[in-house]
Amino acid sequence: MIVMKFGGSSVESRDQIEKVLQIVRARLARRPLVVSSAHKGMTDALINAARVAATGRLDPSPAVSKQRAVAASLGCAPDLLAPFFQEVEDLLRGISLVKELSARSLDYIASFGERMAVRCIADFFARSGVPARAYDVWDLGFITDANFGRARPLPGFEARVKAMVAERVPAGVVPIVTGFVGRNEAGEITTVGRNGSDLTATLLAAALGAEEAQIWSDTDGVMTADPSVVKTARNIPTMRFDEAAELAFFGSRVLHPSTLLPAMEKGIPVRVLNTNRPDHPGTVIGFSTDAASPPVTSIAYRERQVVLKINSTRMFGEVGFLAQVLAVLARHEVVIDVITTSEVSVSMTTDDLGKLSRALPELERFGACEVLPNRTTLVVVGQGLPKQKGVAAQVLGAMAQAGVNVEMLSYATGSINLSMVIDDALVAPAVEVLHRSLFETAR
Repeated sequence: MIVMKFGGSSVESRDQIEKVLQIVRARLARRPLVVSSAHKGMTDALINAARVAATGRLDPSPAVSKQRAVAASLGCAPDLLAPFFQEVEDLLRGISLVKELSARSLDYIASFGERMAVRCIADFFARSGVPARAYDVWDLGFITDANFGRARPLPGFEARVKAMVAERVPAGVVPIVTGFVGRNEAGEITTVGRNGSDLTATLLAAALGAEEAQIWSDTDGVMTADPSVVKTARNIPTMRFDEAAELAFFGSRVLHPSTLLPAMEKGIPVRVLNTNRPDHPGTVIGFSTDAASPPVTSIAYRERQVVLKINSTRMFGEVGFLAQVLAVLARHEVVIDVITTSEVSVSMTTDDLGKLSRALPELERFGACEVLPNRTTLVVVGQGLPKQKGVAAQVLGAMAQAGVNVEMLSYATGSINLSMVIDDALVAPAVEVLHRSLFETAR
């Protein structure tokens, strides 16, 4: 069995869904289970409609019209999604009446994108000669906790999924399964986080012992840099799980940050492929790589980060100073990514200015606090970083050549990740020059 996940751009229109149909048809012998995202833009349309409703205005038409158009283009019967359209309107009406949008309601409204998409796709597949059936993932045993917006399956879900798939998916039928969503034990709909269909796919692959998890998107696998910024970015044929995990966490647009963990635990390779170029080999992520791999694998970045800097002479020689600071941040649920220290200052990055602002009154008792928004964490990732002499010098030289000031620098002993913090406005020139230096200039 293989698990195949198709993202929003892969299922955004009839033309794209016909490509998906041919890709799946060619792999029927491998017993595919298909995980689908919502049609591109649909989740945003639903969430925007909910936020508008929370102001007292009811307007389901942008989301409903978008989904209705895709269904009509696929030739689906008008009554296929009628109950969903009615439920969306009822939910939005309720939100507009109370003028309140809770995390629970937000997950509920966001779930309709995937739930409607899989029904359209399965219906189209079946009429096109590929036996298929739509499934909400919870009907296949995917029961989660009640952490709305970041839900995770409950312990024991793997056995439940295996049993439910065996019981509910007939032989020869391709299951088209909702990504991104789940349901808790109380029957409330949850989501695993934005772009979380990747995670759904690898969780199901791990539960079912799949031979491979495939992530289909609109790029030729994982690239050496963001191709929207660097036109000369190259495909990476093979890479290790730890490299891919670093890149995903620090902003690579190809994978959800948590995607790789289930596959790593079960040793299931993850293959990243391009729906628009299905014959391209893409990128295979596993525990081993090509022996001839370059020292640097890829460049990634996370924009809109916030830097907190604390200056204090109390740090000098004081035991437990940093532990006290981190304890305050933990109480306010501030997640820290990059941290650097000196004898009299500590700097760290986070992505949540709101939570950091609530922690500031407590932090100011440790020293003078400075908050710097609009920063980017720029990372260079590669297995060869701790082994190849001169890579750090080459990286910093490229930053100087690009006219970019590196405000923070972090590299741990033996690490495969060199992290820098720069101004948001300088991302494009920094990445372009860095890519040229690391991947396009003869070493």
